[in-house]
Amino acid sequence: MEINDDSTAVTALSALAQEHRLALFRLLVQAGPDGLPAGAIADKLGVPASSLSFHLAHLNRAGLVSQTRQGRSLIYAADYAGMNALLGYLMENCCGGAGCAAPAEQPERKTA
Repeated sequence: MEINDDSTAVTALSALAQEHRLALFRLLVQAGPDGLPAGAIADKLGVPASSLSFHLAHLNRAGLVSQTRQGRSLIYAADYAGMNALLGYLMENCCGGAGCAAPAEQPERKTA
């Protein structure tokens, strides 16, 4: 996925701007490139299958999640190229080309 305009970036960001989709995306990032089957995602997030399907489709259309079939199972994984494209677009020309200051130490975050 390539993000080279505001419209594409807004689509990706809006896909993440929902609690279940953000948790879903973070779970898939943590799962790594092998991804997870839809059933395991539903179990881990406690989201009904019908809602999960809607959220996965939304993230897939935004270029942030990929879907592959393994036998009868659908496996979903974070699309790292899409994620990196979004981050690259957001950070393009960071700090006006000057070196960026190191971020302040952040408190420990909870995992999804």
